[in-house]
Amino acid sequence: MMSKKKRVLFLCTHNSCRSQMAEGLMNHFLGDRVEAFSAGTEATRVNPLAAKVMAEIGIDLSGHRSKILDEFAEQPFDYVITLCGDARERCPLFFGGVKRQHIGFEDPSRLSGSEGEVLPEYRRVRDEIKKTLCDFFEKGLAKSE
Repeated sequence: MMSKKKRVLFLCTHNSCRSQMAEGLMNHFLGDRVEAFSAGTEATRVNPLAAKVMAEIGIDLSGHRSKILDEFAEQPFDYVITLCGDARERCPLFFGGVKRQHIGFEDPSRLSGSEGEVLPEYRRVRDEIKKTLCDFFEKGLAKSE
């Protein structure tokens, strides 16, 4: 029997880089068991370098857009995961009975330099998000089955 997919909301301040990567990665690698969304405390745009490093591993973010938390206010989630300290402090506690978790990652968009100089850091953060979140959900989903 197939259990219902776990609904996950990833939060970061601008919903442009880390939360977008997390949403794309989890829907790609765990999409049979997880339905991932992302939002920010402010909406901006999807970071083009984040989209570029995701495309390198076959994940297309071109259909993504930056969203604010309010869009999800009335929706139920099994997990709300903040990926940056600012979102953790500013995230309202309006999600009833949800598991709130903070799993922080460095923000590659804060780096300065040419695209060639900063892309390795985007790749490192992408791979770290993938490994950390896949491990987190593999353990959590195994427990709930």
